[in-house]
Amino acid sequence: MKKRLFSILLAGLLPGWLHAQEATPQWRPVYHFTAPKNWLNDPNGLIYIDGVYHLYYQHNPFENKWGHMSWGHATSKDLINWKHLPVAIPEIEKKDTTTWIFSGSAVLDEHNSSGFGKNGKAPIVAIYTADQPKQQKESQFIAFSNDGGLTYTNYSGNPVVDIQKKDFRDPSVIWLEDQHKWLMTVAVPAEHKVQFYSSENLKNWEMLSEFGNQGDTRKIWECPSLTPLYVDGDPAKKKWLLMVSSGNQDAATGMQYFTGDFDGKTFTNDNKPESQLFVDYGKTFYAAIPYNHLPDNRQMMIGWLMPFETPTSPWRGQMSIPRDLQLKTTASGIRLFQQPSAAISTYLHKLPAAKKLTLKAQTINSKALELSSSKGFNTNTNWVDAEFTIGTATDFGFKIAEQVVVGYNVQRNELYIRDGKDVQHVGIPPANNKIRLQVLVDKSSVEVFVNDGEKVLTTLIFPDKAATGLAVFAENGDVQLNTLKAWDLSK
Repeated sequence: MKKRLFSILLAGLLPGWLHAQEATPQWRPVYHFTAPKNWLNDPNGLIYIDGVYHLYYQHNPFENKWGHMSWGHATSKDLINWKHLPVAIPEIEKKDTTTWIFSGSAVLDEHNSSGFGKNGKAPIVAIYTADQPKQQKESQFIAFSNDGGLTYTNYSGNPVVDIQKKDFRDPSVIWLEDQHKWLMTVAVPAEHKVQFYSSENLKNWEMLSEFGNQGDTRKIWECPSLTPLYVDGDPAKKKWLLMVSSGNQDAATGMQYFTGDFDGKTFTNDNKPESQLFVDYGKTFYAAIPYNHLPDNRQMMIGWLMPFETPTSPWRGQMSIPRDLQLKTTASGIRLFQQPSAAISTYLHKLPAAKKLTLKAQTINSKALELSSSKGFNTNTNWVDAEFTIGTATDFGFKIAEQVVVGYNVQRNELYIRDGKDVQHVGIPPANNKIRLQVLVDKSSVEVFVNDGEKVLTTLIFPDKAATGLAVFAENGDVQLNTLKAWDLSK
């Protein structure tokens, strides 16, 4: 989130909120990533190397608000427990200019095409936007690491791509094996378009084409990515997923996506130009990018959950759960499906029995089924996977932390999250008269994946300190709870 979008966020804040100092441990997530302290926004440079997931992120090392943008850094082996590391790429201060380190990506240069490697070891190369406020200019820089991504050296020939624009940012770079070239996707925000560039060495880039002014153009375009995926898991049916952070039908911010073909130069949208497809239908999911260098053609992304009005301290901002990406054939065409990463399932299975709950074949009616009476399920740090068969109830789902409802309305075929007067919703019909809800509650965030991730709804919640609990409910009739698995991830 940069500049114009950030000003929109600030406009909704009361003046005192930015200066809140009171610690809010009751809202710090347990299994969603947060910085130890101070501001966090977009995930950057997501890369997997030697069994370790690297997460770089937009970070203000000095204050709990946006500014002094640098790349924070953390690593994990299970995507739940993260090791916090020193700032990897700090802002650059010179007498005549300040350069902020905006969003970008990181690649493992296995063939040392850049020449940055040493002693036969492949370097990690970060490609990021250099934002220079005094010059009102953004261009693309590269930096390289020969110590496993802990520290980076800026390339002396920067910038590597410069079109002399104020807003030109967020490069996403992948390796095209069939062409033996690097591909960069980068946004021209105010023009609602992305540009594609290719390079043989990460230093010299050639513009290939542009794509834009399709889908939702009501807000600026940022943080693009272009990712190959096999439709229905079939290698013979390859499509490309283009994601862009921008608007959303019912929210202040959001992400949209396009599916189509990429011939090595040009992206062609499968759908009509006016068609709008969204990654997440909640208010807070933004700036997600996929990981590079994952094995077995896996595609997984992490997004930022934008904090909006409510202050937290001594940190601000959190990441989404890592999500596996798939393209599947539906009656409406090829669509994006998302699931909490399968890589996390190993962690869940290893949890002790006291932190697991399994239920089967129960009828839920006006008397809610309280799960919080089970030890550990009153901590607001729960992961629930449940399947329902629709019955006579008009609404059913979960009540969380006393004030939040994750529900499904049968008459409207609609998933919703209601938190007081605030309601977020998305339409989705049942599958064979069944609804599967995967609900991830983590202190101040709720992520809901419905029917194997055909639709996703994410929001932030800020319950009172004493407000805990988890219950299954049904209204105006009954519903069959076929299966339920729940995990307590509190520490």
